[in-house]
Amino acid sequence: MSIFSSIMGKIFGHHDTAGTAGATQPGSATPPSSGAAGAPAAPATPAPAQSAQPQQPVDVEAVLTQMQSSHSEQLNWRTSIVDLMKLLGLDSSLAARKELAAELHYSGSTEDSAAMNMWLHKQVMQKLAENGGKVPDDLK
Repeated sequence: MSIFSSIMGKIFGHHDTAGTAGATQPGSATPPSSGAAGAPAAPATPAPAQSAQPQQPVDVEAVLTQMQSSHSEQLNWRTSIVDLMKLLGLDSSLAARKELAAELHYSGSTEDSAAMNMWLHKQVMQKLAENGGKVPDDLK
């Protein structure tokens, strides 16, 4: 599974617990009442919830804000690809970010990690929007 697919899965698979699309997937109404922290709902959900593109736009900002509210570490996910990946529970190492850069066709030097990181954050937000995410303009 690609890193970007993992990012999408974490955000789009988490939207039901943020309350943004609970009504669109009736099968997901039962698991949250029995699950702790909403995590068990993803494996029990049928294949449509795990598709790359959700049926209703997912409010990416709301999902990430909700995830941040229950995260012990204060992370600047709005501008930092490292913090965004940490918030999602993904490997945020330089090697993982270089892999994500290759996956998203970064043409700059991966040795300039600051420039690469800024580009990655912008690209991830744009790709989330292209794949059914509702992303505010200030995050794109």
